[in-house]
Amino acid sequence: MGIPHFLCLPLPIQGHVNPLMQFSLLLAKHGCKVTFVHTEFSYKRANTAGGDNKEEALVKLVTLPDGLEPEDDRTDVAKFLFSMKNTMPALLPKLIQDIDASDVENKITCIIVTINMGWALEIGHKLGIKGALLCPASATSLASAASIPNLIEDGIIDSEGK
Repeated sequence: MGIPHFLCLPLPIQGHVNPLMQFSLLLAKHGCKVTFVHTEFSYKRANTAGGDNKEEALVKLVTLPDGLEPEDDRTDVAKFLFSMKNTMPALLPKLIQDIDASDVENKITCIIVTINMGWALEIGHKLGIKGALLCPASATSLASAASIPNLIEDGIIDSEGK
């Protein structure tokens, strides 16, 4: 077995892509192999925005389609998430197989995702690949969300958030 190889798949919005990319760069700097999955749309947008791609030397970038057409409204969150959930899971196993075939000594050993991309962990599990969830939210946001059941139980809010 070769070096640890991480496949990183963020929800394709800036607040998820940037933290997972930063984590990916840390993994790479510590000797791990990292493959970072962008959607085709977000990859093209990042490259046309004139961003500097120094990380490409440390982190391999690959893409998957999100299922929407270029002119579709990606600010319609429900439509965007639905499209990704209906498109990407069927394509991820082939992407993993292709990546593993290109470097049989360093096959993917772990999939790291951000929130709303948990379906990728299920696919990894079926393929015998371990997984982890990186939550890019602040500690305050996490503590607030974790407190919701207690707030409901104490009658401060009801189950409808009022």
